[in-house]
Amino acid sequence: MAKLRAVLIGATGLAGQQFIAALKDHPFIELTGLAASPRSAGKTYAEALRASNGMLAWFVPEPLPAGIAGMTVLSGDAVQAKDYDIAFSAVEADVARELEPRLARDIPVFSAASAFRYDADVPLLLPPVNAAHAPLIQEQRRQRGWKGFIVPIPNCTTTGLAVTLAPLAERFGVKAVLMTSLQAMSGAGRSPGVIGLDILDNVVPYIPKEEHKVEVETKKILGALNPAGAALTPHDVRVSCTCTRVAVLEGHTESVFVSLGKKATVAEVAQAMREWQGAEVAKALPSAPPRWIEV
Repeated sequence: MAKLRAVLIGATGLAGQQFIAALKDHPFIELTGLAASPRSAGKTYAEALRASNGMLAWFVPEPLPAGIAGMTVLSGDAVQAKDYDIAFSAVEADVARELEPRLARDIPVFSAASAFRYDADVPLLLPPVNAAHAPLIQEQRRQRGWKGFIVPIPNCTTTGLAVTLAPLAERFGVKAVLMTSLQAMSGAGRSPGVIGLDILDNVVPYIPKEEHKVEVETKKILGALNPAGAALTPHDVRVSCTCTRVAVLEGHTESVFVSLGKKATVAEVAQAMREWQGAEVAKALPSAPPRWIEV
Protein backbone atom coordinates (compact mmCIF):
# COMPACT_ATOMS: atom_id res chain seq x y z
CA MET A 1 0.00 0.00 0.00
CA ALA A 2 1.33 3.43 -0.95
CA LYS A 3 1.98 5.74 1.96
CA LEU A 4 -0.13 8.86 2.44
CA ARG A 5 1.65 12.01 1.26
CA ALA A 6 1.75 14.47 4.15
CA VAL A 7 2.71 18.12 4.44
CA LEU A 8 3.85 19.59 7.76
CA ILE A 9 3.18 23.29 8.26
CA GLY A 10 5.14 25.04 10.99
CA ALA A 11 7.96 22.56 10.43
CA THR A 12 10.80 24.62 11.94
CA GLY A 13 9.21 25.23 15.34
CA LEU A 14 9.56 22.93 18.34
CA ALA A 15 6.12 21.37 17.79
CA GLY A 16 6.99 20.84 14.11
CA GLN A 17 10.24 19.14 15.04
CA GLN A 18 8.34 16.79 17.35
CA PHE A 19 6.01 15.90 14.47
CA ILE A 20 9.05 15.05 12.32
CA ALA A 21 10.51 12.81 15.01
CA ALA A 22 7.19 11.05 15.58
CA LEU A 23 6.56 10.44 11.86
CA LYS A 24 10.01 9.02 11.07
CA ASP A 25 9.64 5.55 9.51
CA HIS A 26 5.85 5.67 9.92
CA PRO A 27 4.30 2.66 8.12
CA PHE A 28 1.35 4.61 6.64
CA ILE A 29 2.54 8.22 6.30
CA GLU A 30 5.44 9.89 4.50
CA LEU A 31 6.37 13.55 4.90
CA THR A 32 6.67 14.84 1.35
CA GLY A 33 6.26 18.54 2.08
CA LEU A 34 7.57 20.96 4.72
CA ALA A 35 6.29 24.50 5.16
CA ALA A 36 7.12 27.37 7.48
CA SER A 37 7.21 31.17 7.49
CA PRO A 38 8.21 33.10 4.34
CA ARG A 39 11.69 33.75 5.77
CA SER A 40 12.38 29.99 5.64
CA ALA A 41 10.86 29.43 2.20
CA GLY A 42 13.30 28.31 -0.50
CA LYS A 43 15.89 27.06 1.97
CA THR A 44 16.63 23.45 2.75
CA TYR A 45 15.19 22.39 6.09
CA ALA A 46 18.69 22.26 7.63
CA GLU A 47 19.42 25.78 6.36
CA ALA A 48 16.11 27.03 7.75
CA LEU A 49 17.09 25.66 11.17
CA ARG A 50 20.53 27.27 11.12
CA ALA A 51 20.81 30.09 13.67
CA SER A 52 22.85 33.25 13.08
CA ASN A 53 25.66 31.82 15.23
CA GLY A 54 25.83 28.73 13.00
CA MET A 55 24.14 26.39 15.46
CA LEU A 56 21.61 23.92 14.08
CA ALA A 57 18.45 24.70 16.07
CA TRP A 58 17.16 21.11 16.20
CA PHE A 59 15.89 20.55 19.73
CA VAL A 60 14.36 17.07 19.97
CA PRO A 61 16.49 14.14 21.24
CA GLU A 62 16.13 12.09 18.05
CA PRO A 63 18.62 12.92 15.26
CA LEU A 64 17.41 14.99 12.33
CA PRO A 65 16.61 12.53 9.49
CA ALA A 66 18.94 13.12 6.53
CA GLY A 67 16.09 12.98 4.03
CA ILE A 68 14.22 15.70 5.90
CA ALA A 69 17.32 17.90 6.31
CA GLY A 70 17.68 18.23 2.53
CA MET A 71 14.03 18.97 1.73
CA THR A 72 13.18 22.45 0.45
CA VAL A 73 10.86 24.42 2.74
CA LEU A 74 7.75 26.05 1.28
CA SER A 75 5.93 29.11 2.55
CA GLY A 76 2.74 28.06 4.35
CA ASP A 77 0.72 30.25 1.98
CA ALA A 78 2.07 28.31 -1.00
CA VAL A 79 0.91 24.86 0.18
CA GLN A 80 -1.72 23.38 -2.15
CA ALA A 81 -4.06 20.63 -0.95
CA LYS A 82 -3.94 18.89 -4.35
CA ASP A 83 -0.29 17.96 -3.75
CA TYR A 84 -0.95 15.99 -0.54
CA ASP A 85 -3.27 13.43 1.04
CA ILE A 86 -3.19 14.86 4.59
CA ALA A 87 -1.75 17.86 6.41
CA PHE A 88 -0.23 18.31 9.85
CA SER A 89 -0.37 21.81 11.32
CA ALA A 90 2.03 23.01 14.04
CA VAL A 91 1.44 26.75 13.74
CA GLU A 92 0.12 29.34 16.19
CA ALA A 93 -3.66 29.59 16.62
CA ASP A 94 -4.05 32.88 14.73
CA VAL A 95 -2.25 31.46 11.67
CA ALA A 96 -4.13 28.16 11.96
CA ARG A 97 -7.51 29.89 11.85
CA GLU A 98 -6.75 31.23 8.37
CA LEU A 99 -4.65 28.42 6.92
CA GLU A 100 -6.27 25.19 8.14
CA PRO A 101 -9.78 25.71 6.65
CA ARG A 102 -8.24 26.40 3.25
CA LEU A 103 -6.65 22.94 3.26
CA ALA A 104 -9.53 21.18 5.03
CA ARG A 105 -11.84 21.95 2.13
CA ASP A 106 -10.05 19.11 0.32
CA ILE A 107 -7.89 17.04 2.71
CA PRO A 108 -7.80 16.05 6.40
CA VAL A 109 -5.89 18.44 8.68
CA PHE A 110 -4.51 17.27 12.02
CA SER A 111 -3.57 20.25 14.13
CA ALA A 112 -1.59 21.05 17.26
CA ALA A 113 -3.20 24.51 17.41
CA SER A 114 -6.10 25.51 19.64
CA ALA A 115 -7.92 27.50 16.93
CA PHE A 116 -10.77 25.01 16.36
CA ARG A 117 -10.68 22.88 19.51
CA TYR A 118 -13.85 24.38 20.95
CA ASP A 119 -16.05 24.38 17.84
CA ALA A 120 -19.14 22.23 18.32
CA ASP A 121 -18.54 20.13 15.19
CA VAL A 122 -14.83 19.49 15.85
CA PRO A 123 -13.90 16.40 17.92
CA LEU A 124 -10.83 16.34 20.17
CA LEU A 125 -9.69 12.81 19.49
CA LEU A 126 -7.59 10.77 21.92
CA PRO A 127 -7.91 7.35 20.23
CA PRO A 128 -7.95 5.11 23.33
CA VAL A 129 -10.35 7.43 25.18
CA ASN A 130 -12.90 8.72 22.71
CA ALA A 131 -12.53 7.07 19.30
CA ALA A 132 -16.35 6.88 19.41
CA HIS A 133 -16.41 10.65 18.76
CA ALA A 134 -14.99 10.19 15.23
CA PRO A 135 -18.44 10.23 13.51
CA LEU A 136 -18.65 13.92 14.41
CA ILE A 137 -16.20 14.45 11.53
CA GLN A 138 -18.99 13.63 9.06
CA GLU A 139 -21.17 16.30 10.64
CA GLN A 140 -18.30 18.79 10.34
CA ARG A 141 -17.94 17.97 6.65
CA ARG A 142 -21.69 18.31 6.10
CA GLN A 143 -21.99 21.64 7.88
CA ARG A 144 -18.94 23.21 6.25
CA GLY A 145 -19.17 21.63 2.81
CA TRP A 146 -15.65 20.21 3.04
CA LYS A 147 -14.14 17.08 1.52
CA GLY A 148 -11.55 17.05 4.30
CA PHE A 149 -11.82 18.00 7.97
CA ILE A 150 -9.95 19.48 10.93
CA VAL A 151 -9.11 17.38 13.99
CA PRO A 152 -6.97 19.13 16.61
CA ILE A 153 -5.00 17.28 19.24
CA PRO A 154 -5.84 18.33 22.82
CA ASN A 155 -3.63 20.52 24.94
CA CYS A 156 -0.69 18.42 26.19
CA THR A 157 -1.69 18.88 29.84
CA THR A 158 -5.25 17.80 29.09
CA THR A 159 -4.05 14.65 27.34
CA GLY A 160 -2.39 13.08 30.37
CA LEU A 161 -5.31 14.01 32.61
CA ALA A 162 -8.00 12.68 30.26
CA VAL A 163 -6.23 9.35 29.65
CA THR A 164 -5.90 8.65 33.37
CA LEU A 165 -9.46 9.76 34.13
CA ALA A 166 -10.98 7.58 31.39
CA PRO A 167 -10.81 4.22 33.24
CA LEU A 168 -12.10 5.84 36.43
CA ALA A 169 -15.00 7.47 34.59
CA GLU A 170 -15.90 4.14 32.96
CA ARG A 171 -15.77 2.03 36.14
CA PHE A 172 -16.73 4.40 38.97
CA GLY A 173 -17.87 7.66 37.41
CA VAL A 174 -16.10 10.95 38.12
CA LYS A 175 -17.75 13.99 39.72
CA ALA A 176 -14.92 16.46 40.29
CA VAL A 177 -11.21 16.86 39.59
CA LEU A 178 -8.66 19.07 41.32
CA MET A 179 -5.37 19.15 39.42
CA THR A 180 -2.04 20.96 39.78
CA SER A 181 0.40 20.64 36.89
CA LEU A 182 4.19 20.99 36.90
CA GLN A 183 4.85 21.45 33.20
CA ALA A 184 8.18 21.09 31.42
CA MET A 185 9.85 23.95 29.57
CA SER A 186 9.53 22.23 26.19
CA GLY A 187 5.77 22.75 26.37
CA ALA A 188 6.32 26.50 26.05
CA GLY A 189 8.09 26.18 22.71
CA ARG A 190 10.75 28.73 21.80
CA SER A 191 8.75 31.65 20.41
CA PRO A 192 8.25 33.37 22.76
CA GLY A 193 8.74 30.42 25.14
CA VAL A 194 10.15 30.57 28.66
CA ILE A 195 13.55 32.23 28.89
CA GLY A 196 16.04 29.99 30.71
CA LEU A 197 16.97 32.63 33.30
CA ASP A 198 13.27 33.17 34.11
CA ILE A 199 12.82 29.53 35.07
CA LEU A 200 16.24 28.88 36.66
CA ASP A 201 15.80 28.15 40.38
CA ASN A 202 12.15 29.16 40.02
CA VAL A 203 8.58 28.03 39.33
CA VAL A 204 6.42 30.06 36.94
CA PRO A 205 3.07 29.89 38.77
CA TYR A 206 0.71 30.72 35.92
CA ILE A 207 0.54 29.79 32.23
CA PRO A 208 -1.86 32.08 30.33
CA LYS A 209 -5.02 30.33 28.98
CA GLU A 210 -3.75 26.89 30.05
CA GLU A 211 -6.16 26.34 32.93
CA HIS A 212 -9.21 27.20 30.84
CA LYS A 213 -8.02 24.81 28.11
CA VAL A 214 -7.68 21.91 30.56
CA GLU A 215 -11.09 22.54 32.11
CA VAL A 216 -13.00 22.80 28.80
CA GLU A 217 -11.12 20.12 26.87
CA THR A 218 -11.33 17.45 29.58
CA LYS A 219 -15.12 17.78 29.67
CA LYS A 220 -15.29 17.59 25.86
CA ILE A 221 -13.02 14.53 25.56
CA LEU A 222 -14.94 12.60 28.25
CA GLY A 223 -18.30 13.70 26.82
CA ALA A 224 -20.86 11.65 24.89
CA LEU A 225 -21.76 11.74 21.20
CA ASN A 226 -25.50 11.57 20.50
CA PRO A 227 -26.83 8.52 18.60
CA ALA A 228 -27.01 10.45 15.32
CA GLY A 229 -23.33 11.43 15.61
CA ALA A 230 -24.20 15.08 15.07
CA ALA A 231 -23.65 16.65 18.50
CA LEU A 232 -21.39 16.17 21.50
CA THR A 233 -22.54 16.65 25.09
CA PRO A 234 -19.65 17.54 27.44
CA HIS A 235 -19.15 15.44 30.58
CA ASP A 236 -20.55 17.09 33.70
CA VAL A 237 -17.34 16.56 35.71
CA ARG A 238 -16.21 19.71 37.54
CA VAL A 239 -12.56 20.48 36.74
CA SER A 240 -10.43 22.96 38.68
CA CYS A 241 -6.72 23.26 37.97
CA THR A 242 -3.58 25.29 38.54
CA CYS A 243 -0.97 25.10 35.78
CA THR A 244 2.68 25.93 36.51
CA ARG A 245 5.97 25.80 34.60
CA VAL A 246 9.01 24.16 36.24
CA ALA A 247 12.72 23.80 35.41
CA VAL A 248 12.43 20.42 33.67
CA LEU A 249 13.24 19.98 29.97
CA GLU A 250 10.55 17.48 28.96
CA GLY A 251 7.72 15.60 30.63
CA HIS A 252 4.74 17.11 32.45
CA THR A 253 3.83 16.02 35.99
CA GLU A 254 0.31 16.35 37.40
CA SER A 255 -0.99 15.99 40.94
CA VAL A 256 -4.65 15.00 40.65
CA PHE A 257 -7.39 14.56 43.25
CA VAL A 258 -10.58 12.91 41.94
CA SER A 259 -14.05 12.68 43.46
CA LEU A 260 -15.55 9.43 42.18
CA GLY A 261 -19.20 8.68 41.47
CA LYS A 262 -19.08 5.68 43.81
CA LYS A 263 -16.69 4.61 46.54
CA ALA A 264 -13.56 2.68 45.61
CA THR A 265 -10.42 1.56 47.40
CA VAL A 266 -6.94 2.54 46.26
CA ALA A 267 -6.42 -1.06 45.13
CA GLU A 268 -9.60 -0.95 43.04
CA VAL A 269 -8.55 2.32 41.40
CA ALA A 270 -5.09 0.92 40.59
CA GLN A 271 -6.67 -2.23 39.18
CA ALA A 272 -9.04 -0.21 36.98
CA MET A 273 -6.07 1.71 35.56
CA ARG A 274 -3.95 -1.40 34.98
CA GLU A 275 -6.76 -3.32 33.28
CA TRP A 276 -8.01 -0.49 31.08
CA GLN A 277 -7.72 -1.44 27.40
CA GLY A 278 -9.05 1.71 25.77
CA ALA A 279 -10.84 1.69 22.43
CA GLU A 280 -10.16 -1.42 20.35
CA VAL A 281 -9.29 0.61 17.25
CA ALA A 282 -6.44 2.35 19.09
CA LYS A 283 -4.56 -0.88 19.79
CA ALA A 284 -3.45 -1.22 16.17
CA LEU A 285 -1.93 2.25 15.93
CA PRO A 286 1.83 2.21 15.22
CA SER A 287 2.60 4.34 18.31
CA ALA A 288 0.30 2.46 20.70
CA PRO A 289 2.14 1.30 23.86
CA PRO A 290 1.59 -2.16 25.40
CA ARG A 291 -0.44 -0.45 28.16
CA TRP A 292 -1.87 3.06 28.10
CA ILE A 293 -1.26 3.58 31.83
CA GLU A 294 1.61 2.34 34.00
CA VAL A 295 0.76 2.17 37.71
